[in-house]
Amino acid sequence: MGMSAGSSGENEPMMEMNMTPLIDVLLVLLVMFIITIPVMTHAVKLDMPRATNAPTQVQPVIINLEIDFDGTILWNGTPIPDFDTLDAYFRRESAIEPQPELHIRPSKRVDYDVVARVLASAQRNRMLKIGFVGNEQFM
Repeated sequence: MGMSAGSSGENEPMMEMNMTPLIDVLLVLLVMFIITIPVMTHAVKLDMPRATNAPTQVQPVIINLEIDFDGTILWNGTPIPDFDTLDAYFRRESAIEPQPELHIRPSKRVDYDVVARVLASAQRNRMLKIGFVGNEQFM
């Protein structure tokens, strides 16, 4: 590789081929080949709405559910006495089509257990549109 064995003289031509330019040319060709290969794209078929399909302008009904620091649950400002009543409210509202949105606003000082029980009750009674409101108080 680096030295040649044998002593024939200093002025004789070198019998080894210089591989560096050949390797450089091959690497350039390889890079050009990789770049010019078309990229495989995975197509996802989407059914986009047509221009003739006008969206309905129905505003969803919003249920504001507030949870105070002491565990009191307010359904649109009206206190709920127990979780059985809350379950009945959730069952009634989940049967309505389209289903109303449930906006939950927990107090900063409420126990996590109360919020978890409210969420479990909403899920158990098939409430689908649930969201938290007032998260800026936790920042």
